[in-house]
Amino acid sequence: MAKEIFMPKLSSTMEVGTLLQWLKEEGEPVDIGEPLFEIMTDKINIEVEAYDRGILLKKYFQADDQVPVNQVIGYIGERGEAVPEEPPILSGGATEPSGQKTEPSAISEDAVKGKSNENGKVRATPAARRLAKEAQADLQSILGSGPKGRIHLKDVQQYLETEKEQPKASPLARKMAERENIDWKTLQGSGAGGKVMSRDVIHAVPAQTSGQKQEQHEVRKKLSGLRKVVADRMVQSAFTAPHVTLTSDVDMTKAIEMRIALLPTVEAQTGFRLTYTDILIKAVGTALSRFPEVNVHLEHDEIIYKKNVNVGVAVAVQDGLIVPVIKQVEQKGLAVICAEAKDLSKRAREQKLRPDELKGSTFTISNLGMYPIDAFTPIINQPEIAILGVGRIQEKPVVVNGNIAIRPIMTVSLSFDHRVIDGAPAAEFLAEVKRILENPYEMIL
Repeated sequence: MAKEIFMPKLSSTMEVGTLLQWLKEEGEPVDIGEPLFEIMTDKINIEVEAYDRGILLKKYFQADDQVPVNQVIGYIGERGEAVPEEPPILSGGATEPSGQKTEPSAISEDAVKGKSNENGKVRATPAARRLAKEAQADLQSILGSGPKGRIHLKDVQQYLETEKEQPKASPLARKMAERENIDWKTLQGSGAGGKVMSRDVIHAVPAQTSGQKQEQHEVRKKLSGLRKVVADRMVQSAFTAPHVTLTSDVDMTKAIEMRIALLPTVEAQTGFRLTYTDILIKAVGTALSRFPEVNVHLEHDEIIYKKNVNVGVAVAVQDGLIVPVIKQVEQKGLAVICAEAKDLSKRAREQKLRPDELKGSTFTISNLGMYPIDAFTPIINQPEIAILGVGRIQEKPVVVNGNIAIRPIMTVSLSFDHRVIDGAPAAEFLAEVKRILENPYEMIL
């Protein structure tokens, strides 16, 4: 019997997953534990392994399709085994149940072109949407033969067959031509089969006189995927938690000396070079173990004190920001922290982190020291109640024992949630971080 392949729910906040690619094609054998497809969740990209052995019989969704969690996206079974042509319906979803008749003998009276549902979205099966997307066909122009005007695969195929003998244009080209008051049917198309593309419309825009300002055609990109997740969380944090930010200058003279002294030892043990971020992680972890009121989460109306110190480190990736977590920092030395931080950062940029490696942080560090940035105001990574922003190390004149000296100074910024902690204890915590960094050998004793 064929086994369903589901869109997995990989976190408590995940509602949909974006299918990035199938790693197997229909008809290919699949083994248990073999990577089957790759998805983008609300946090990371991850490969999903097969739970069954057999032949990949059916793929209902393709690259870039957004699929609700627990939706059937395909089947694995014996070669030649029958499976539904359309994915089974998901409770509350928009896909059809398996076994439902999808090809009525005649079009119902209420069938209309591109009839939309209550959300304004054209009713169409996934297979129909996929073909329309590949052919750049406008679903609004297609007559649906299904219940309430729903568009099926055969409707798109019939529409494309009819359109073969007619002038063709991409949806974007049609919209641009309408905006520029140009008859796109008169244009020579540069696309496949003479299809009119947006570039053809742009070239057809009448040249403006020298006294007129040349119109700039905008390029718009939908806020989606990881970028949208980051945006939503930043807005939620900024408008939920009353942020207060404290800054302090740290003399990094002794920290620099310690790093230079430990470089060969740590590199010999781990194969990695000790960085200032590694030292910051250990310093913050030490300070948090002494200030348990900062090592907490705020969930609803409860302050949850965390037993272990788990430090998240913000890592910039394409189109976003993710925060891998180094667990139980208070129990680890600099060499272990160095190795873990390098491994997590590398796999974060390669989008190979496991979901559990992004969970459980109790405090976050955002380090922009590699840029010409002195200080900034970081936004709290909720449900944490504080975050440390780190600027560059820069030589500055300072007063030391009544004399002016040049010292390597680093500015740190602590943003904290004023609902949970007041200014005085937050200042004491930041002062402790500063003291540890200025006397760094105590944190490795």
